[in-house]
Amino acid sequence: MIKAKSTLLLLLFSLLFTIGCKEKAPVAKRVIMLGIDGFSLEGYQKAKTPNIDALFADGVISTSTRTVMPSVTMPNWTSHLTGGGPEQHGVFGNNWEKEDHLIAPQEMDENGYYPSIFKIVKDNVPNIKTAFYFNWKSLIKPFNKKYLDEQKFEEDDHYDQNYQAAFDFLVSNQDVPSLIFLYSVHVDHAGHGHEWMSPEFITAIEEIDVKIGEFVKQLKAEGLYEDSNFLLFTDHGGIGTSHGGTSVQEMIVPWMIKGPGINKGVALNSPNSNANTSAVVARLFGIRDTPESWIGKVPSGIFEED
Repeated sequence: MIKAKSTLLLLLFSLLFTIGCKEKAPVAKRVIMLGIDGFSLEGYQKAKTPNIDALFADGVISTSTRTVMPSVTMPNWTSHLTGGGPEQHGVFGNNWEKEDHLIAPQEMDENGYYPSIFKIVKDNVPNIKTAFYFNWKSLIKPFNKKYLDEQKFEEDDHYDQNYQAAFDFLVSNQDVPSLIFLYSVHVDHAGHGHEWMSPEFITAIEEIDVKIGEFVKQLKAEGLYEDSNFLLFTDHGGIGTSHGGTSVQEMIVPWMIKGPGINKGVALNSPNSNANTSAVVARLFGIRDTPESWIGKVPSGIFEED
């Protein structure tokens, strides 16, 4: 009887040890967020994007992600990078200013900014380096720059220098975790200037696809590709020469992710929103405790461990 009890206790101990030692999901080494302004679902489906296609072929792609309302630039990029909707972060239009807006953020850091993903990773990931590259000057206004180790603005819709600066930043910080946001507005401006789905608009998409391909090639040559997570997302689509409404063309957009810990080669069928992006990035870094006012959540079907 004593021997039987001892054997049972040993089995229970072994089971508990096995459960306790279950391999945890990998914590991201490097997260690269690629932002293309005005990148409509129709444009993605029509344009030739061999580099984007190759990059996310072994990842997860959503073709049914919804923008937050209104389908306008600054509210949606703020939602991507904070995890809140306009009701939470208080950004309802492109004219938002920290000292001039209609409603205050529902939650604020010590400097009066709604908490961004850059703050969250700085607070939770030791030694992490963060960077923000943009070519629409107002884009950075809703974010507290104290949580950014590097920020670079490129004039006149250009983006080549920003892509090179982002690569250099990743090389310089390859021994510590990093999170970068690499954005271009030129596709949106092509839509406003020539109409969404015009030849000029499609060309603008194909041009950024080439640049993304060159960027990925650099990362591979430097040995920084395999252990990187990539996301690609947008703020809104468009119809005619504008956006801001509730049409499918304006509000349904592509959203993509790939890298360690991410399901491979699948379509994301669960509901997704631009407000979910920061929650997904936080999860990549092993952060489960996000601000109370964030409405973003991690859709099912993205992570291998789910």
